[in-house]
Amino acid sequence: MKALRYICLSGLILSAVGFTACEDDDEYFESDAQKKAIVVEKVYLENAESKTPDRDITGTFARVGQLIRLEGSGFYGMKKVYINGYDTYFNRAYVTDNSMLVSINTKTPIVDADPAERNKIRLVKDNAEFTFDNLVIRAANPAVATVSCTMPMPGETVVVFGENLQEVSKVTLPGDVVITEGIVSDNETGEWFSFVMPEGVTASGNIAFEGANGVGKSPAYFNFTEGLILNFDGVGAQGSWGGKDDDGNIKAGASMVFASDLVDDPLASGRGLCLPIVPKRLIDEGGIASGKPRASECWTAGNDEASDDWSRFLSAIPAETSTNEIAIQFDVYCPEAWSGTGHIEICLINNFNYAGILSDDDREQNASAYYVPWIQEGKVVPFQNDGWQTVTIPFSDILAEGKRPSESHTFGGFFEKTFQDVIDTRNSASYRNFGMGFVNTDFTYDGVEVVAEKFAGPDIYIDNWRIVPIKSVTISDYPEDDED
Repeated sequence: MKALRYICLSGLILSAVGFTACEDDDEYFESDAQKKAIVVEKVYLENAESKTPDRDITGTFARVGQLIRLEGSGFYGMKKVYINGYDTYFNRAYVTDNSMLVSINTKTPIVDADPAERNKIRLVKDNAEFTFDNLVIRAANPAVATVSCTMPMPGETVVVFGENLQEVSKVTLPGDVVITEGIVSDNETGEWFSFVMPEGVTASGNIAFEGANGVGKSPAYFNFTEGLILNFDGVGAQGSWGGKDDDGNIKAGASMVFASDLVDDPLASGRGLCLPIVPKRLIDEGGIASGKPRASECWTAGNDEASDDWSRFLSAIPAETSTNEIAIQFDVYCPEAWSGTGHIEICLINNFNYAGILSDDDREQNASAYYVPWIQEGKVVPFQNDGWQTVTIPFSDILAEGKRPSESHTFGGFFEKTFQDVIDTRNSASYRNFGMGFVNTDFTYDGVEVVAEKFAGPDIYIDNWRIVPIKSVTISDYPEDDED
């Protein structure tokens, strides 16, 4: 019946076009039409690509940009349509007495609409008016871009960034932990909402939420402990070699980060030990000289350590997962401003000189990535945060022609590969340690030329090296349309 209704609708539209073309335009404005009462009985969503092209959405919702059909009586002669108070254009060629088409303008206000007009369609003629209030008007589907910290401790504030995130009223964390209190939303632009991490979250997965524009989910990387490579507190194994004299004392200037260099979380959040990427002893020795590669380096234990065979992650991340859908994550805390010199190099295997961006590390193996948070969009912006922040580096990204991996912030050698390819590459390497270190050389990044200076701080803390899934999640309004 609905398919037949859609065919009939098409006929009505064609009839309206022909009628309007043949009749005197003044008939539309004659008094009989202008005084006839308006009644809206049903609202339909028009989508020729849907399995239900003429879908009854009365009592549910429609989104900006969508085409709806009003069904009822008294539409002929319509002069104005207001949706959420917004004066909405319609083509009178698609108006009959019993049906009319209206496209919900993308400029239609949602949360900033006048409360008296929100979720109302007001139809106006000279001597008749009708307000339909049985349809919620929403912006586009909510979408998540990033999460401020994906492995937070209880009591820490988590900020979810994205689009159309207004009026979030419910957050569900993995393990069905529900939050309804203390949620703060950016209702003006819909670019973020925040919540406080509760006690008792032990599962991993998506952050699910409900707001003014419907439901949404983050990627399944929240609290993803299954992917921990090294957390400096018992998961994974840290390796170290060289850098000590015969008596076991650390030599001056030794770049290797030892277990004794680790420190308690300076925020006392309950994380335990974390990594100062430049150990305090190197700062106390006078800092890191300008132009110095391999200033510091921290590694996993390597070949003889079972945890360095990443096949252990296959139960959480299937082997066939595209490298577009997995990433390295770690958490960073930098309590004072960092800018002007230094960057962090991340190494998939241990066969690098830690010489940094534009070195042979960059050009040859395509298994290194770089973190330079104080350069953003081609400008120097001092980096500082007041809490632990998650960094996400995808294993692959779309490489523009002529770009090297350092310029696209990616493990470029794994473009269009799978997680199994990553595992095989590591397991076939001479040394399968995963590492991270500080480099203080000259480099060019995102169009900014950097001439290295002496580095004497600030403190930069790192924690929780991990592999996570990053596939975005889109929740369809009508899941049946996605079925085969």
